[in-house]
Amino acid sequence: MPPDSRTRMPALGVALALVAATAVGLPGAAAAPSSAAPPMYPEVGRGTHLLDHGAKLAGFVEPAWYEANIPFVDLPDRTVEDTYYYRWRTYKEALKYTGPDDGWIVSEFLGPVGYSAPNGGIVAAAGHHVYEGRWLRDPRYLDDYLDYWLKGSGAGPKPATDGLNENTTDWAHQYSFWAADAVLARASVDGRFDFAVDRLPELEEQWKTWSPQFDQATGLYWQVPVWDAMEFTAGSYQSDDPYHGGAGYRPTLNAYQYGDAKAIASLLRLSGDRRTADKYERDAKSLQTTVEQKLWDQGGQFYKHVMRDDNPGGVKIADREEIGFVPWYFHMAPAANSAAWAQLTDPQGFAAPFGPTTVERRSPWFMHDALQGCCRWDGPSWPYATSQTLTAMANLLDDYPAQSYVDKQDYYDVLRGYAATQRKNGAPYVAEAHHPDEDRWIYDGAGHSEDYNHSTFNDLVLSGLLGIRPQQGDRVRVSPLVPDSWDHFAVENVPYHGHNLSVAWDRDGRTYGQGAGLRVWVDGVLVHKQADLRAVDVRVASGKQTAVEPLVDDLANVSGSGFPAATASYTWHADSPADAVDGQDFHLDVPATRWTTYGSPNREDWLAVDVGTATPVSDVRVSFYDDGGGVRTPDAFALEYRKADGTWAEPPGQARTPATPVRGQVSRVVVSPPVVTSALRIRPTRADGGAVGITALQSWRPEDGRVTAALKAGDDGLLHVRSGATTEVEATVRTTSAVTVRPSLQLPAGWTADRVGPRLVTPGHPAELRWKVTAPANLTPGSRVPVRLAVSTVRGGRTLVTSDVVQAESAFDPADFKAVVWDDGFDQPGDYRVGARFGEPAPAITTAGGSLVATAAGRQSSAVLVAPVEAPAGDVAVVLAPSSFSGASPEDSVLLGLGDGPDDLVLAWYNNKGRASGVDVRVEGRDYGDSATGGCCADVTWAPGDRFAVVFGADAMTSWIGHAGTWRRLRVAPYGTAVSPERRAGWSPAIGVRVTAGSVAVDRMTVLGR
Repeated sequence: MPPDSRTRMPALGVALALVAATAVGLPGAAAAPSSAAPPMYPEVGRGTHLLDHGAKLAGFVEPAWYEANIPFVDLPDRTVEDTYYYRWRTYKEALKYTGPDDGWIVSEFLGPVGYSAPNGGIVAAAGHHVYEGRWLRDPRYLDDYLDYWLKGSGAGPKPATDGLNENTTDWAHQYSFWAADAVLARASVDGRFDFAVDRLPELEEQWKTWSPQFDQATGLYWQVPVWDAMEFTAGSYQSDDPYHGGAGYRPTLNAYQYGDAKAIASLLRLSGDRRTADKYERDAKSLQTTVEQKLWDQGGQFYKHVMRDDNPGGVKIADREEIGFVPWYFHMAPAANSAAWAQLTDPQGFAAPFGPTTVERRSPWFMHDALQGCCRWDGPSWPYATSQTLTAMANLLDDYPAQSYVDKQDYYDVLRGYAATQRKNGAPYVAEAHHPDEDRWIYDGAGHSEDYNHSTFNDLVLSGLLGIRPQQGDRVRVSPLVPDSWDHFAVENVPYHGHNLSVAWDRDGRTYGQGAGLRVWVDGVLVHKQADLRAVDVRVASGKQTAVEPLVDDLANVSGSGFPAATASYTWHADSPADAVDGQDFHLDVPATRWTTYGSPNREDWLAVDVGTATPVSDVRVSFYDDGGGVRTPDAFALEYRKADGTWAEPPGQARTPATPVRGQVSRVVVSPPVVTSALRIRPTRADGGAVGITALQSWRPEDGRVTAALKAGDDGLLHVRSGATTEVEATVRTTSAVTVRPSLQLPAGWTADRVGPRLVTPGHPAELRWKVTAPANLTPGSRVPVRLAVSTVRGGRTLVTSDVVQAESAFDPADFKAVVWDDGFDQPGDYRVGARFGEPAPAITTAGGSLVATAAGRQSSAVLVAPVEAPAGDVAVVLAPSSFSGASPEDSVLLGLGDGPDDLVLAWYNNKGRASGVDVRVEGRDYGDSATGGCCADVTWAPGDRFAVVFGADAMTSWIGHAGTWRRLRVAPYGTAVSPERRAGWSPAIGVRVTAGSVAVDRMTVLGR
């Protein structure tokens, strides 16, 4: 349809310029005028200039990010101050961009773990992440992160298994989480209560979803300590399962639910719904009363754990645990219970030079097995709990009547001890747990625990020590808890309610030159001064919120598989091209997220990223890695895009900041007008030919906030296609105002699309679009490629492209494989080569009556059976039909794939007892990790009649389960990173078994080729 036949729609409608769908090209993307690119960081605005920010950030990578985002502090205690800036670095390291669907999340570990939610989120410390991150100026990080847990992938379904919490069915309830309280706490800093109120439906659902763990008889919630993020505790040790036992009524979840109910009530009142708010207030009051009756130990003057099982009298355990301070975190504890805080400074209670301890020293469980390995919360100093205790203590000192048990000097002493704990080899450092009495981390796994983001520190400095007490109204309370001996401190340009808030204490006026006493500035204007440090309320009216543009990084690929796909001319063996586009950007030696050319024989190398479909490129950012040794910042770099004919060229119209790479600064390339391409390549070079590295390569694309584009996918989020077949693709475009849109469907090379469906759009309604898409005939089953809906609009003289991407997955059907290479119904013994694995004996194997039966040889047994036939070239499928499992634990498994014996193999496995499936890759006796196996694990439950299959392509294997005629992909293993084509060419189809006791039986093994 030509442009002059567009239909102009009213608000909430769409003016649609229908454009022919093509594999490349984006109509209008390069033709429309472009204005200057948006700033990389939020504008700080007016504020004070009391401190030398550059000196505070000396040695930091990307100091401009900190300058734009964090409050700056100046403290007379260097240990606390250094830890403060270090913890902003660790928080920045934990920011992970996951893609257009979930955006930013805050990670706990810098590397992947097998029990995380999609894209790597772990909800255990999400409350801490929000409290800490609420002081950042850029709202996008926590906006995305909160939505991830409330309505994104983090709120999605989770297997109810023992390893992932068998009591809950979604990731946001895998661990205890004070969601609504954190949302309100965040809004109390940035003043964006509308964001919080808009999420009331999700917050109410989050609160209600804990109801299966609410015991009507007791009126309390129960929780298992491990799902409080506390694996071994004084309570769990007093059960028959120290690791996953000890279910009970605990101060934690009950206080979290109280705090969340109070927060939801506050937000409901802001929305005008007082009736529902009153209901939550009643629920909170009931919970508070019951906790006092059943968890408060009047004799011990402490909140305690009460075992759920075999405890009809509701007897409390004898031990005081640090979790007993949690009720003050939410203002749940009454003032009459303040005596509990005497235990914090008691040498037989929780006091320790590197404490507090997680259980009192009086407990017989104190440090029980604590030095035997993670994770035992029976004495070690745990940053997670220390954060809760100090937040609770600040509430006690600021918001409760005066008491005689602890004071602000105690707060400072515990905080300073916490800061001193965060050291290793004399430098700031945080890991999982610290010895309470010795200056060493005891849970500190190499490549795993570094810069562990499982706690707060900066929130404690800002809201506790320096006394910036956020409020819901047009004010801030300033109530410092600094020692009386401090002559000065300052906190500068805190983003608060749309303003910049600064506070300085200068006893004699000589440090900052602004006069003696306490001073408070709003947007650089002095609004209050006083001679002393007494608490004061200062008016801060609602201000202009930070304006940020929605951006999408089209190169990000958290999974490391599929598209965008990163490749390089050379890569040091310990690094990976995929790490340059994994959504993370940190500059550590271990763990690492980088591509480097260390050891390269080449004078020049390149890193390329194939995004799979045509995509506009206008804002490329590169973070170069520089270890000060063999890998250094390049002197120059060329940026190239792939043209339609497959050749590479430098995009015209480049504006670079800085003009040449500078160590520690992000190199930005603004391309105007944008180019449209399916791949980018960068060629960094040093004049001396030395090695270079990249921690992050990004291509940010601004989207139009008025437009929503959505492709329709299946329930699993995929578009299912058949090799060589045609599939109908549906899409919807919505707008919030009248705007002309130009949609197109962008496909990988070799795919075709024909537009079908309505040529006219009904005014006032979304545009419903359809295409018939034909896939190439040579797709490997399980391969996924992106299909992109791109909607082009013009706003403010700039062309914006708003898009949605779904992965098209090539379906697996054994019928598509015409060549039968091997088919064994196990009617008689076959000539398989049998080899034992894992240092275990081979099971007894019998073949008769249509079944192969493997029986454990008196103890756990395993074997690999290699078929007497070579795997053919091309795509190979191995299909296995199990008939029964033993039910034994922990091993009750079958395996299938290719191999040459127990030391050379690529086998997918299914553990029936664990209801999980993964992949083993082993070459010459060496086991390979996630880079070859694709990580662990898929959750799956086998039913009689189900079959398993694997499909081998040139360098990747996919595993499948077939149920009721439908095949579902389980895992993708990029085995080609470990197995050369020459080695694989000599391998044969293979199956395996591993069984702890009893027998496993399979009915058929079929090998197919094409």
